[in-house]
Amino acid sequence: MSSRLLEVCVVVGASPKKLWEVCQAVDSHGSLEKVLLEPEVLHVLAPPFVSRPQAERKAGRSHWRRHHSFLRKKRKRRPSAVTAPIQDHFSGGDAANGREGSEDITVPKDIDLIALPQLCFPGGLQVTNVKREDQFHFLVFTDVFGNKSHGVVMQCYRPVQDWMSSCENGGKSKLFSAYGFCVISKYPYFTVLKDCLSCLLIKLRTCRFLDVEEKVKDFAAKLALVPIPPPGQLHLMFTLHHLTIELPSREDKDHPAVDLDLHLPFLCFRPQPLLQVLSCLLQEQRVVLFSADWARLTLVAEGLLLFLQPLSWQQPYVPVLAEGMLDFLMAPTAFLMGCHLCHFKEVAAETNDLILINIDNGSVSTSCSDTVDLPEIPSLAADCFTQRYQSLQVHFDLDQCLRVSCSDINDQRAQRRVWQRNLNHRIQGITTELIVNIFRDVSSHLNYEHRVFNSEEFLKSREPAERLFYKNVLETHIFHRFLRDRLNKKMDNFARLELSTRSEMQQIKASVEVPRRPTMQEIQARRTSSLLENRLINGQRMSLSNLVDDQTLNFQRIIMFDPAQRMPPKPVKVFQLPEFPETLSFHAVQSYYCELIQLLGKAINSVQIDNSSLLARYFYLRGFINLLCSRRLDALADFQTLHKTDTAIFPTQLVTRLVDSLMQEEQQQAKRRPELKRLILKTENEKPSVQLDDDIKKFELPRKNLDREEFVRCIQEGGIVKDVATIHRLFDAFTVGKSKQVNPELFKSFYTFWKETETEAQDVNLPTEVIDHLDHSECVYKLSSCVKTSHGVGKIGMTQKRLFLLPEGQPGFLEITMFRDLQEVKIASAPFLLVRIPSLRIRTSGRLEAFEANLKTETELWDLMVKEMWAGRKMADQHKDPQYMTQALTNVLLMDAVVGCLQTQRSICAASKLAYFDKIKHEVPMMVPKSTSETLKHKINPSLDLAEPQTVHVLLYTPGQLTCNDSKDEMNPKLWVALSGGRLVVFDAASWSMLQDSIQVGESQLNCMLGLVHEQVWIGSQDSVIYIIDTHSLTCNKQLTEHRYEVTGLTLDAGEQQSSLQTYSCSRDGTILQWDSSSLKVKRQFQLSCERLSSIHIHGDALWCCCGDSIVELRRSGTPQRRLLLPEHLRSSSSHFSSFIVIPEQGQLWTGLADSGDLYLWHTDGHEPSLEKISLTGCSGITCMIRVKDQIWVGCRGRSGVGGQCGSQLRGQLVVVDPQSHMVSKELQAHSDSIQTLCSAEDRYVLSGSARRDGKIAVWKVE
Repeated sequence: MSSRLLEVCVVVGASPKKLWEVCQAVDSHGSLEKVLLEPEVLHVLAPPFVSRPQAERKAGRSHWRRHHSFLRKKRKRRPSAVTAPIQDHFSGGDAANGREGSEDITVPKDIDLIALPQLCFPGGLQVTNVKREDQFHFLVFTDVFGNKSHGVVMQCYRPVQDWMSSCENGGKSKLFSAYGFCVISKYPYFTVLKDCLSCLLIKLRTCRFLDVEEKVKDFAAKLALVPIPPPGQLHLMFTLHHLTIELPSREDKDHPAVDLDLHLPFLCFRPQPLLQVLSCLLQEQRVVLFSADWARLTLVAEGLLLFLQPLSWQQPYVPVLAEGMLDFLMAPTAFLMGCHLCHFKEVAAETNDLILINIDNGSVSTSCSDTVDLPEIPSLAADCFTQRYQSLQVHFDLDQCLRVSCSDINDQRAQRRVWQRNLNHRIQGITTELIVNIFRDVSSHLNYEHRVFNSEEFLKSREPAERLFYKNVLETHIFHRFLRDRLNKKMDNFARLELSTRSEMQQIKASVEVPRRPTMQEIQARRTSSLLENRLINGQRMSLSNLVDDQTLNFQRIIMFDPAQRMPPKPVKVFQLPEFPETLSFHAVQSYYCELIQLLGKAINSVQIDNSSLLARYFYLRGFINLLCSRRLDALADFQTLHKTDTAIFPTQLVTRLVDSLMQEEQQQAKRRPELKRLILKTENEKPSVQLDDDIKKFELPRKNLDREEFVRCIQEGGIVKDVATIHRLFDAFTVGKSKQVNPELFKSFYTFWKETETEAQDVNLPTEVIDHLDHSECVYKLSSCVKTSHGVGKIGMTQKRLFLLPEGQPGFLEITMFRDLQEVKIASAPFLLVRIPSLRIRTSGRLEAFEANLKTETELWDLMVKEMWAGRKMADQHKDPQYMTQALTNVLLMDAVVGCLQTQRSICAASKLAYFDKIKHEVPMMVPKSTSETLKHKINPSLDLAEPQTVHVLLYTPGQLTCNDSKDEMNPKLWVALSGGRLVVFDAASWSMLQDSIQVGESQLNCMLGLVHEQVWIGSQDSVIYIIDTHSLTCNKQLTEHRYEVTGLTLDAGEQQSSLQTYSCSRDGTILQWDSSSLKVKRQFQLSCERLSSIHIHGDALWCCCGDSIVELRRSGTPQRRLLLPEHLRSSSSHFSSFIVIPEQGQLWTGLADSGDLYLWHTDGHEPSLEKISLTGCSGITCMIRVKDQIWVGCRGRSGVGGQCGSQLRGQLVVVDPQSHMVSKELQAHSDSIQTLCSAEDRYVLSGSARRDGKIAVWKVE
């Protein structure tokens, strides 16, 4: 994509022949009727405007594509003896400079110069006898691939005699004809280009017509020198004819630059019509804008489309239709187009089903009616938007009442820019909030693994009055594109706002996979909202602000605070470009670029080293300018620096082309510069970027028998259960005593029962007494039929915490039992007339009398369900793992669905296959060892959003921080979890809630992590890169690429944390690098000779290295001080040190082996180190160790036969050793697979992460 402001400049007007004919007609008849002429392209100016030396031009042609010439083709197609002299006149400047005239003019291939003349004069080109006022309008061009170009047109009127000066008999009458200057850019810089054309107009008014061509060429050449700022907060400023013009940057690479007044639609429309317009666009209607002002059409249309972000309009878009293009409105597809207001009645009369929007009076109608019969935007989102709309201050003059008047126009313009930038930011926050409020719940109906959006379930979850709106939107291309971005987990403004504004209940639901049921809090909020609506309907007035203050509305899927306060505008830095050269010769342009490079160098040197984002923008700009100057190696060096400053703006395609264009001599020079050599190797070896999947599936019921694998896929796609092990048990339940396949009819019956149960639960009508007695987070998952119990007739209800009774015929609530208080559950029999019917008997601790319910045919099912919930509650309490309860609840609901869809005698037998925790309770002793129970605080599942657990490779805890006195800005402590495949999950360590689903850090396994103060987390990867995460934004925009092999260790010199932050990293090949953490530069490098360097630690003046078969102590200079070898009797091909701990004050070195259950303690005080062995019971290998306070915590791989196998899974063990007595003080067991990593949380807690069969994190209390 072009990185210059100017793409092409085109001059459009009437041909001299047509003007001559008009002059003759006027002279003959003496009067001028309305004359419309066909506009033509008179001149085309496109970069480059200066020629490079011949040698460089040849080199460039071999690598850079050259555009075709429009004029060459136009001449072949339309030769004209009359227009040739005029075209020769316009191209005379080029010929005089030794160029080949118009034959050398290059025009970008996606600029359509055939239709351009009509669009430059959409109302027609008219000859008048009165000079009209100069005016502007704006254009947008879209090619067949959806790429846009943007144009600004200036229409100027000049005497016809000036045009005819080169012809005889130019005419006697004073006539005026318009000609247009159209400046086209790849970027939507409407205000900037209008300002530039206004400067050109000043020059044109005072020059002769014969000088116009030179003025326009000089103007276009200067704009071609202006680079486009990279995405971010760096704006560029340049001066054109004493007018200072600011070129804003894009917010990020996925969003366009905003260079227009976004409040224009707010000035044109009241809230209700504006919401109608946005609703029409979201539903992809055929929309036509009308205005008597051509300029308004594009500016308002662009503003409306920006309001829809991140939804991107995918249909035909022509904001300005010339009079000869009105037949476009007959297109059968959805579109957004603009027409002059004079065509309103004609369009309304001759078309059907068009949405007609009159910008000038703010009305919305259809071609059939004065009203719009389309579903409106959901009311709560619309009301919130209306409130924001009414709070906006959209008048600049009101803001200026308190300010001093500016005597300088540039100062006044600067004030206006700042005001407009802040207003635009606020408007974008309001419109983003609107889109979030409309589509907040979409993510909860997505299956990311199979790329399925369950549209039916999403529609069912909407309010009945809103469903038609959502049904229409879900069928559009604009929503499909939005859905694709959600499935690709794109982190844009929508995702950030949605994530940051989740209610506490939404966060809980996101962190725990539970079937969808309304909580008591949501039911109460729904009722309150309904009451408020009824009061409004009945005429009781209540202001919207009062509604907003009602906290119950916080659970109605809308945001009730100003998003602009949550996401304030980022500060902007403006860089002044140098003055344009007086002459535009090759050497003058090169001097201009050299001056620009020098200014950028000064700016780089003046930036604080911690402001890496701004540094990245300066380096990017300097790299681009170096490239224009053919300084390829300097350009590569600047682009390479982006790895350490901000990889988000790294121009991969540009760098690849640049590397390919290097001459042989340049390649040799690059190989002598290590940083360029690494960049070139990476570019040459880099795999093509993986194209993100665009496929979005709609769930369909199967039509053939399902084997186990297909059954898993269908259950996951249907949004029923995600966990593979649970689905396997469900498959076994359906295939008891049958062939191992599930027929489609059975699957359909099960799916229908499950979804109908979910739907019924949304409409459950609970008495107020029940809602008052239950916790806010509780949901009612099961209600029995009306049965006789020992406490009267009623319905038995089940939540995730308790059983309760709803008495029949009277309001009330009777708690039967909390699941954790159960003592006995069994099936009994109760007498009824002459027979005995089955009943369920429940005994609770603290109550002498048992509760008994005559559940009849439901007895066996309720027996299974209550026992499973009891077992799940018991395991959750003992293991401090809330997911056990969640899993038990899922099992219970699956049992209910299996019984409900089978309806046979074997249904209870099938359902019993799902009683997983009750089975464990009877087969395996559930008692957790006392030491484990007392020490274990909590368990976390970082693979919650995945179908199967993943190995926890590395854990890192970073402490919290108060960033200012306002507690709202407090940064909570975080837990960073590295899973397989470069997947990084972040938890709020204060609440153990997931902050972000995942951050993708490369694609390889992550080996080590290190936190630096409160700003950065460094992560070493198997792909040899050190990735740097910003702890505030949770983004990975920096990389250190100096290592050549996988990075295995990171350590920080704790003694210098407050100074220059010396950090060390090591890689498998023995390379150790010392970093300046501020500048991210390598201060020292040394090589250690070893088989595999797996980790490093710094203590005092020594650097300790784990080298496979030895532990090496190095001086700070890198000189080996001593090497402790693995004892001979332990040496084998598989034996190696896996971890170590140094306690220098006690002269101790603790080491562990990967294939041995013994700890080896080296006493390093003496001349010859002595060795002591400490055996660990039940351990087959040591994986990791950390020191916390005066304890050593050792992560082990369990040994089969000593608590080592549980359900064919290897149990991990955590051992706490006292370094003073060398004795084991605790043996802890909470993982069903080997422990892979340990970390400390401020010496108060230890966190352990296990391998994939368990895949969980345990939080342990340190005593």
